[in-house]
Amino acid sequence: MKSDWEGAGGALVVGRFAPSPSGPLHFGSLVAALGSCLSARRQSGRWLLRIEDVDTPRTVVGAAEGILHTLERFGFEWDGPVVWQSTRTAAYREAFARLQAEGRVFGCACTRKEMADSALARDGTRRYPGTCRDGLPPGREARAWRLRVPPGRVTVEDGVQGEIEEDVGADVGDFVLLRADGLFAYQLAVVVDDAEAGVTEVVRGADLLDSTARQILLQRLLGYPTPAYAHLPVASNAAGEKLSKQTLARAVDDADPARVLVDALDFLGQAPPVGLAESGLAAVWAWARANWLLARVPQRRVIPVATYG
Repeated sequence: MKSDWEGAGGALVVGRFAPSPSGPLHFGSLVAALGSCLSARRQSGRWLLRIEDVDTPRTVVGAAEGILHTLERFGFEWDGPVVWQSTRTAAYREAFARLQAEGRVFGCACTRKEMADSALARDGTRRYPGTCRDGLPPGREARAWRLRVPPGRVTVEDGVQGEIEEDVGADVGDFVLLRADGLFAYQLAVVVDDAEAGVTEVVRGADLLDSTARQILLQRLLGYPTPAYAHLPVASNAAGEKLSKQTLARAVDDADPARVLVDALDFLGQAPPVGLAESGLAAVWAWARANWLLARVPQRRVIPVATYG
């Protein structure tokens, strides 16, 4: 069965949900899981689950297991085994080596303190000013490795937010692929993971929209196909802050999963019928799979949710 969004243009659709285990699953993450799952299932596709624990300093012990338990409690079913980024370092190293062999990466000696006065990019990170692009300063050693971003603009045809265009070099600059602590950066890891898993559509929160041009650029440089993208509104608290561990977002309550799923469907503009939650979890899922339409999702980046903020 096809939705209003063709995703990969008629090929087998493969979607995914990829939470970071930095805390328990909150309402905003549940919304992203639900949207990505329903988009894939509505198109008779596969839905994969990946734990993005590549950033080990931010990983909270037990959080991943808690997320998996919560998803199961809410009736989510995924295809194949769960993939853990922490086990995939060799794949990231191989992709990095390919880029390095092509002269697309360079060593950088800059510290965060030295970049503190740099201009801000769209996502709030510091734009790299190109200090080490043409060689390390005398007496300095590389701390991290950055992609030598080629000139030109990248266009994102987003299934919810519309067309987004970005000049990655001008807005972000040469971004990090291998961090100073020896860990591979999220941007590289997610591109390698999606390509190797055969992901054809990425439905996720709009907080990641500003990373998409960088990921498309890496896909092109590595010869990977670019999946279809759709960025869902992010749930925020009353102050307009994204629900997250940093904003003390509370864990989603799994005592009444049918009611919370209906709230998530309503948040995503799906207009579930009154009384659906009282019909039980199986009925909620059956209605959602049969009635999901991406075109109903509000074209907004952020929506406040008083109940779950």
